[in-house]
Amino acid sequence: MWLWRAVDDEGEVLDMLVQKRRNKHAAMKLLRKLLKNQGIHPETITTDKLASYRAAARELGLTDRHRPGGMRANNRAENSHLAIRRRERKQQKFKSQGSAQRFLATHAAVYNAFNTQPHLIRRPSLRQFRAAAHQAWAAATIAA
Repeated sequence: MWLWRAVDDEGEVLDMLVQKRRNKHAAMKLLRKLLKNQGIHPETITTDKLASYRAAARELGLTDRHRPGGMRANNRAENSHLAIRRRERKQQKFKSQGSAQRFLATHAAVYNAFNTQPHLIRRPSLRQFRAAAHQAWAAATIAA
């Protein structure tokens, strides 16, 4: 299974998709889903050097925005995978593609709610942001 994850420039997870293959069809599925759900077209799309991204961007007409990254260019996307990789290292692997998709979609929502970038803001502001995140989480879990 391959995890395809789209992250914006601030580290927030935009969308994720679990696929069995890492080919042009899977890359096109992710890019189409992103473009449809976001409503706006991004200025740049930074990916790793996988040729599937290049082929999908060519077919969707995004070659002028596509930047195949080199070293450190796609660190935001790679760092957002760390929690999932940690789980796999502990041998708590996913049983199926569907269970991985369900867990990772929920994990992305929780990550976005509590990702406050504490190294960039002052401590009192961090407390306010975390309190707001906990209130939003409490409201969401009561409704569900």
